[in-house]
Formats: sequence, C-alpha cells, structure tokens
Amino acid sequence: MTALDASPAATSTPRTAAWPRPVRCVIDHLHRDLAVADAARAGRFTHAGVTLELGLEPDWVGGGLADDEEWRIEWVKLYEGLDLAHAFAVTGERSYLDAWQDLVAAYDRQVPVGTEPSEVSARRIQNWLYAWQRFRAAPHYPGLRPGLEAALAQRLRADAEHLAAHLTKERNHRTLELYTLLLVAVAGGDRHQARRVLDLLAENAASDIWADGVHRECSADYHCLVLRSLLGAIGIAADEWLTVPSGLMAAAHRACDVALHLQRPDGITPALSDGDEGHYAELLELGAELLERPDLRWAASGGRAGTPPSERNVTFPIGGYVIQRSGWGDGTRPYRNERFAVIDIGPLGDGGHGHYDQLAVELYAAGHPLVVDPGRYTYAEDAEGWRHRFKGTAAHNTVTVDGLDQVPYRRSKPKGPQPVARLVTRLSSTGLDVVVGEATSPCHDATHTRTVALVDGDHWLVHDRLRAPTAHRYQARWHLPAAAWQATELSCTDGHWLVRSPTAWLEIPCHCGTVELEDGWVSPRYGVKHPAPVVVITASGADAEFLTRIGAADGAP
Repeated sequence: MTALDASPAATSTPRTAAWPRPVRCVIDHLHRDLAVADAARAGRFTHAGVTLELGLEPDWVGGGLADDEEWRIEWVKLYEGLDLAHAFAVTGERSYLDAWQDLVAAYDRQVPVGTEPSEVSARRIQNWLYAWQRFRAAPHYPGLRPGLEAALAQRLRADAEHLAAHLTKERNHRTLELYTLLLVAVAGGDRHQARRVLDLLAENAASDIWADGVHRECSADYHCLVLRSLLGAIGIAADEWLTVPSGLMAAAHRACDVALHLQRPDGITPALSDGDEGHYAELLELGAELLERPDLRWAASGGRAGTPPSERNVTFPIGGYVIQRSGWGDGTRPYRNERFAVIDIGPLGDGGHGHYDQLAVELYAAGHPLVVDPGRYTYAEDAEGWRHRFKGTAAHNTVTVDGLDQVPYRRSKPKGPQPVARLVTRLSSTGLDVVVGEATSPCHDATHTRTVALVDGDHWLVHDRLRAPTAHRYQARWHLPAAAWQATELSCTDGHWLVRSPTAWLEIPCHCGTVELEDGWVSPRYGVKHPAPVVVITASGADAEFLTRIGAADGAP
C-alpha cells in the first residue's frame, strides 16, 4: 500500500497562497434550503426526524440526542453550513455568516482534534471547506472575523494530519476519509499529496467495488455514497490536471453500472439494506459527464437526454442484485411507467449494514412502487427494538420460517455461520423473464426456492417453494407502500385471495394458505417512519408453496 505522509508538510500550503483554494463540491445541489438556514441561524437543528434547540454556541461535546448517537453524529458534521452559505449568497444577510462563524468557532474551542471518529471528522472537514468557499464566493463576502480565518485554516490542517494518521482500514469509511484528504491537499495546493491520495483511493476502490460493480457492503445507499466520492475524486483530478489512476476509473465505471440499473423509473434508488430511499439522478449525471456515458445521462434525465442503456434484464452475480425492467421509455410506454423489479440473491455484505433479506423483492410499475423494502429507520438499540424490526427478515418481501431471522440478530455485523443465497437460473424470451433463486439459513433446515417471472413486461408471478425434513410455520410477506395505509382491501372469492391497494393488486390461490393484513412500517429516511400495511400469507407443514400474482392497480387481476 502506498504510504500517506501525515506530516505537517504534507497538508500545509505556502504562505503566499490563498487557503483554502476552491475545490469541487459534489453535494452542492443538496444543501440550498433557506428554511434549514433560518433554523440554524436560530440555533435550531433537525436530524433523524427530531428537532433540538441548541443555540449558536452549543455544547458540541455533550449536546445532541441522548437516545440516538446518530443524531449527534449528523449534527457535528454541520451540513447546515452549506445552507447558511447559500442563504447568505442569495440574501446578503450578514446574520447567516455570523451564525456559521459562531458554530465553527465554538466547535474549534470545545472539541480537541481527534475527538470524533475518523469518518465523522472527515465529513465535518468536507462541510467546513464547502461552506467556507461558498461564503467566500458570494459577491458581498466581507471576510471572516479577525483571527478566525487563520484559526480555521490551522484547525483544518490539524484535523487532516490526524485523519491521515488514523485512517479506517477498509470499506466506505476509508473511501470517505481518503476523499477528504484529497480535498484538503487540493485546497492547500499540494499536488504531490493529491497524487498519493488518488493512488490510495484507487487501491481502496479495487478492493471495495467487486468485479460485478457492487460495493462490498451490499447496501444500495452506501454504494451510491461511495460512488459519489469516487466520481468526485475523478472530477477533482480533471480540474487539477492530475492523472486518474486506471483502477479508480475502472471501479467507477463498474459502480456506475450498478447505480444505473438499481434506479427505479421514478428516479429513486430502493433502500436495500441500511440506507434511505435515494435520489441519485445528479450522481448519474455526474458520471455521464466525467465518464462520457450517455446511458447514465438517459437514466439521470428520465429518458429526455442521452442514449437508452442496451440492457434491461441485468444480473450482478457477486453482489446478487438481479434486475427486471420492461424498458427504458424508448418504446410505447413512458419512462416513468415502465415495470421494474430488483431481487436480492446475494450475500448479506461485509460489515454490519446488510439486512436479513435474501430472496427479497421490490416491485414498481405504472409510476408507483407496488411492494417496497421498508428501509432502515434507525441504528439505535432501544426498548422497542426498532433496529431489529427493520433489519430482520420479517421486515422484507421474502419468507420467514417459524418467525426466525435468516441469521441471529446483531445490531452490527453478524457472527457465526451465514445464510447462503444463490442464483439457480435465469431464462429470458419474448414477453417473459424468469429468475430462480435459492436460500438456506443456519437457523433452520428449510430450503427456500423463489421464482420471479415478469410476464409480458406487465405484471409478476412469484412462486415460493419451501422444503424441509421437519414441519415449520412459513410466512411470505409483501410490504406495501405508506400510500396503502388504511386504503387496502382484502377479499376471498372464486378460490383466490385478492388484495387491492391504491397502487397494486395481489392475487393468491386460497389453497396456498391463509392471508391477512398486518400493521407495518416504512422508513423513507433515517429517523422517520410511516405506517403501512403488510400482506402475510401463512402455511404450515414440512413443505409449502405460495403463488402470488402482482400487478399495478391500473391493470385487472
């Protein structure tokens, strides 16, 4: 591994140069909210669905939400600084700049270098740099208070030196940290350091982005967050006329393939494993620009620019994502109304972000999700067990055996034997795409085989076969979106159960088992959850079979 110089010389800049020099901001479009800026100017901060009044000289060490460490982690990163800078740029009101100065000066006084975990410090460094340059670019920028500019420059250099000496060894945190060091090197005009960080990013990307393009943690949201750093690094290299390592470029191309095919026709990336529903059109547009990929531009624009991707039904065999798609809006159906499915037939993923969701499915059609992955909601352990509820097998569109998870629950990385999922076969012909996957678990002796067929590019047939040497209670669950809450009907006529929601219908033969609606939840973003119904099919015995036909509400069952 290439050595990274953590000495002061590596992150300092000649005294004749302006510090920091401008750097590319890949999250610029995400933080331009005047309401967020007004709240921050008043010392009010909202994260994870919770708002706290903490003032402009808050307790940066002990403040925050005691019941959820993630609240404080997000708070100290100070994303609000970008909103404050935007508000200052568009209004000229000095109070936005004063609020940011108060907040960062208080943090600098209260929190010693190295107090935060490396990945938290890295994100804060980025946001301080981004906000500072946005303030400075405003035409009416008066400069910082006497002494503060030098203090901030000194603090950022010290933070970067500590970060370089305490890099996380692998996975998404290391990517974030290395990208931060690249930003600091470029901000300081240190091209030598920037080249070395690019080499380290290429090494990390080669190990973290598998050969099929899936990030090793198998979380759709984290995959895109890592890709944003990789593309940001490529963009910065282009801005600075630095050579991009070939391994970094190749990894970015592979990861873009996955991000492209995971995006639903409505532009949302499903919340597979830990993560939120993602809006990553700008990320695909960035990839289109930097990698000269017109297929990425097509997806980023919803079919209004670029070139349609050449493939619709795609398999990522290592990460296990299997995609079914009726088209790219280049036929008779509008882009947003195309049919889309993602089936998870892969490992839980490295680290602790993988949910227990093997053979789970998310379906989308006619402009709406039909069945959804409920998301993550929280990382915190509490008396209600919300972390487990959202991570467990019952929180996904798959089958539970005796109510068990596919692997014993742990808040973070599972220990011991792992469940195994494999793609048995995939068959495609005109009007039909059939995917067959199989899953086994160390928690029980049943084998689950699931067949998912997209029929006529219109609706799905899902067949679940359970086989075991002993009797079990099997339950297949279909999680409906929040829009279906208190608007879903269940009936049984002519030998079939029929479920109707505002966006979908599900049809199940009565001989498959009993069908009920139970209360569930979906979480579009961290800390926020909405009630949503769950369709539950139950059967008992050594063997069982479920057959479910699912289509959009605008079609007839």
